[in-house]
Amino acid sequence: MASSIKGPALFLAQFAGDVAPYNSLASITEWAAGLGYKGVQIPTFDARLFDLDKAAESLTYCDEVKGVCADAGVEITELSTHLQGQLVAVNPAYDIAFDAFAPKAVHGNTAARTEWAIDQMKKAAKASSNLGLTASVSFTGSLAFPYLYPWPQRPAGLIEEAFAELARRWKPILDVYDENGVDVGYEIHPGEDVFDGATFEMFVDALDGHKRAQINYDPSHFLLQQMDYLAFIDIYHERICAFHVKDAEFNPDGRQGVYSGYQSWVNRAARFRSLGDGQVDFASIFSKLTQHGYDSWAVLEWECCLKSPEQGAAEGAPFIANHIIETTDKAFDDFAGSETDHATIRRMLGLS
Repeated sequence: MASSIKGPALFLAQFAGDVAPYNSLASITEWAAGLGYKGVQIPTFDARLFDLDKAAESLTYCDEVKGVCADAGVEITELSTHLQGQLVAVNPAYDIAFDAFAPKAVHGNTAARTEWAIDQMKKAAKASSNLGLTASVSFTGSLAFPYLYPWPQRPAGLIEEAFAELARRWKPILDVYDENGVDVGYEIHPGEDVFDGATFEMFVDALDGHKRAQINYDPSHFLLQQMDYLAFIDIYHERICAFHVKDAEFNPDGRQGVYSGYQSWVNRAARFRSLGDGQVDFASIFSKLTQHGYDSWAVLEWECCLKSPEQGAAEGAPFIANHIIETTDKAFDDFAGSETDHATIRRMLGLS
């Protein structure tokens, strides 16, 4: 009996560091495998773990990367380009903050930074293909997000132009992904122009339905927006190509709600938690995804305002493993079944 969803897997970005075992791909994959993970999602923006430029050009290097992972006992689930995707589109309000995601050579130069980000995204398409992957995960970036709340009133056409420009920048990138047989699973995330189902539809419409514009499903962001994250699966399951397993909790009170009053992560009403410590109904999520035929990876993205990453990672593997459903090919009452023919069926219906 085969499992529909693969896993558990681990997104390495939050664990990479300058000390062992977190400072090289060989050691961090061994550490992850030791905790029970079967797959790893690799951040392409961390040179300690991965060389994107080399991966886009060299099949030999990609074979070496796959070999390192295989030796540790894990597979590569997807490549992550969250930081580069963010820089494809940046509102000037965020220029200074997001310069930190780019090389110093392009700091303070918006056009050069955008060009660098687009080139990185295209390289990740080729690198994914060289690694034999069919999906990747990323962000859309944000031009309109500073205008999220409609006060002051937005001028007519502002949002439409933002999404038109977003599509103009992303369509040539997505065409390269299509040429390489790779989907882009956008993490639908506040701070991006695509932060819920409505904005995802606006993005896809602006892209004329581009088939490579897919979803990295992360329920934590939906819970914090008070969305129905189970209904989201019913609506958009055909576009879900990746799955971040991340927990969250929302505890509004008389002082703060969804916006959380500029408070620290510990003091926010809306905050991320380690798996099992929050309010996300993962049993129902795994059931929904299995029902709709999702057969790719369940990847832990750890972000918690209280628990250490080491404890979160150790607890995450068994949590995911215990939620993966082994699909059945039998109906509940098969044992009571009997063979029939058309004549029998007609008689049971009172038909001659």
